[in-house]
Amino acid sequence: MSGCGCAEVATPGLLDLFAVRARLIDAARPVDGSETVPLDEACRRVLAEDLLASLDMPGVDNSAMDGYALSLAELVTEGLPVSLRVPAGAGVMRLPAGGCARIFTGAPVPLGADAVVPQERVCLDAEGRVHVEGELAEGANIRRRGEETRAGALLLPAGTCLDAAAIALLASHGIGQLKVVRRLKVALLSTGDELIEPGMDRVPGQVHDSNRAMLKALLAQAGCQVLDLGVIADDPHALRLTMAEARDEADLVVCSGGVSVGEEDHVRPAIEGLGGIDFHGVAIKPGKPFAFGYLGDDLPAGTPLIALPGNPVASLVGWQLLALPFVQVCQGREAVPLQQFPVMAGFSRRGPRGRRELLRVVLDWTAGAPVARLAGGQGSHMLSAASQAHGYLVVDANKNVEKGHAYTYCPAAQFLV
Repeated sequence: MSGCGCAEVATPGLLDLFAVRARLIDAARPVDGSETVPLDEACRRVLAEDLLASLDMPGVDNSAMDGYALSLAELVTEGLPVSLRVPAGAGVMRLPAGGCARIFTGAPVPLGADAVVPQERVCLDAEGRVHVEGELAEGANIRRRGEETRAGALLLPAGTCLDAAAIALLASHGIGQLKVVRRLKVALLSTGDELIEPGMDRVPGQVHDSNRAMLKALLAQAGCQVLDLGVIADDPHALRLTMAEARDEADLVVCSGGVSVGEEDHVRPAIEGLGGIDFHGVAIKPGKPFAFGYLGDDLPAGTPLIALPGNPVASLVGWQLLALPFVQVCQGREAVPLQQFPVMAGFSRRGPRGRRELLRVVLDWTAGAPVARLAGGQGSHMLSAASQAHGYLVVDANKNVEKGHAYTYCPAAQFLV
């Protein structure tokens, strides 16, 4: 919290966080175009078409466990001889009359068998005959052909973002390549005379560009193709030229810094010179200077632009809460709903004035139920707390945090999807 209190002055005209999120989702338009990729390159890609099953799954009745396949009608007190062995990968066999089959998980159930008894419920007598302990129902421990999917059924709909489980499902159906939405191409730039690249020697007054490194990682994590335009100086002409290049080369422009209203903040005039601002300013802390606009004649026809604050934690919050759902819709998928649930605060703190505050917290489970504790310093420039936080405790405007009371919690892991 600023010592002068200026950070707590309520700014008129700021938009509600959740109204802005809904507005961005509504404004997003899926990109055109698709490409065919092999299955092993499809993780995090978005399906461009419905995928149908080409075969039944399972393809045959098979055993759910290691045990013995038998006919209940032939189960007798003197036991059944083991007259067949069926490993996984074998063809479909026929059960010999008066006998049972030693069978293994995934192996085809022999014709004539109507149950599989787990090996743990079987006793073998001195002659090797099988005796079953307890009752056994018809169909027990048999996976029926087509019980998961039937040939022609929908496997995954268009718009699915493929994760490891989805890829395993497609592999199980023999799908080796598939059509996916082309990657969203995002032009990324930072602004500021003070910014230098990580790894460069720094002199007083210079700052390593953490925002671009962070946003490049976040865009790649979201499955985007990144056009890195580097650091642009606080020069209106240079900024205009770079934004014109971004407009012509990318589906979306993301920039950070220079979006406030100071004399050296040139991003907004550059956007307005090449297009327009749809809105500027969100009632959140950190992240207030977030802006959304376009480069071109209008928003529907132009290249959308998201301008994030220069303070790195504010930029991170703006990406996670607002920019990410916009990107997801542009990729041809649905925006992932925001996960929120109540968590008790393990601290007291003066609340925000005029804005919702997203406090970076860790969850303490030592008492059995989660308790939110501050992850560290809460300044919008302090990445150390953001890097350690499990999520955000969302505090409504003009409300104090009281220890032992419950507040809305947003887990950070949800932004990895």
